[in-house]
Amino acid sequence: MRAWSVVRPGPVEDGPLRLVERPVPVPGPDELLVRVRTCGVCRTDLHVTEGDLPVHRAGVTPGHEVVGVVAGAGAGVQDFTGGDRVGVAWLRHTDGVCSYCARGAENLCPGSRYTGWDADGGYAEYTTVPAGFAYRMPGALDDVAAAPLLCAGIIGHRALRRAGLPAGGRLGLYGFGGSAHLCAQVALAEGARVHVVTRGAAARRLALELGAASAHDLPGPPPEPLDAAILFAPAGELVPVALRALDRGGVLVIAGIHLSDVPPLHYESELFYERELRSVTSNTRADGREFLSLAAQYGVHATTHAYPLSEAPRALADLKADRFDGAAVLVNDLS
Repeated sequence: MRAWSVVRPGPVEDGPLRLVERPVPVPGPDELLVRVRTCGVCRTDLHVTEGDLPVHRAGVTPGHEVVGVVAGAGAGVQDFTGGDRVGVAWLRHTDGVCSYCARGAENLCPGSRYTGWDADGGYAEYTTVPAGFAYRMPGALDDVAAAPLLCAGIIGHRALRRAGLPAGGRLGLYGFGGSAHLCAQVALAEGARVHVVTRGAAARRLALELGAASAHDLPGPPPEPLDAAILFAPAGELVPVALRALDRGGVLVIAGIHLSDVPPLHYESELFYERELRSVTSNTRADGREFLSLAAQYGVHATTHAYPLSEAPRALADLKADRFDGAAVLVNDLS
């Protein structure tokens, strides 16, 4: 099979990805072999490719928003059969026995492993996934529309829940890419007033089309104090900006796995009055199942831009340069 490999992490413009020939992977006893149909392009893929995230597996194949069909299974798999439509997401393994797993916080498991970082992902014709970490995909969504739900959607949903937004609350979203535009739809469906701060004109137009109360670029603050905010942009310099926009008792959530350095915070103007700063670490499978159910219930839809899988480097470069709104999705043209 053909697959993209991170041969030398570095700026995507310098060609860190190479298209290589590999054997079709053999699923382990508890794994599924998945023939990839589509794979979303996540900013985490860019961080892995460019080396912002340390290498966990030399020559790894990125991609963790995979929609495909079961093409084979290990001897221990009982819940899936050939041809089943499945999703492969970021979290692919936990130890199941640590104190975090025992209390339902498997996203904090020290033994966790991840698709497209610890194991080869979906920028390929085939990938594997432990059956217990595969998702059954809603039938109403086509393969392109479904792919971004598997990370952008799930992580945005966990960030929204971590924000503790009150009913009818005022939510700020900083950055409005693949994850934020899905998170906004859930928040709006649940009655929030959403204010978007993003540098892209196309992203601002999309935010307003989806129902945001406002959408603007910096430096101005949102038009009203916020009960909660989520920072999707990997820009640490926005942390104090977003904290200052919070009302008393407000919560700022950092949604990304990577963030540039945060400048020193001023206690009185940015943290006093019980403002809180929280992070998000991966997700649980329960988060994923809950979000996919809500996405079907609320009619959440991804704004997508399809690229051939053979042009994965171009999709990543366009993501880095903010050349599209919504999310990019790779469509398998390698088979």
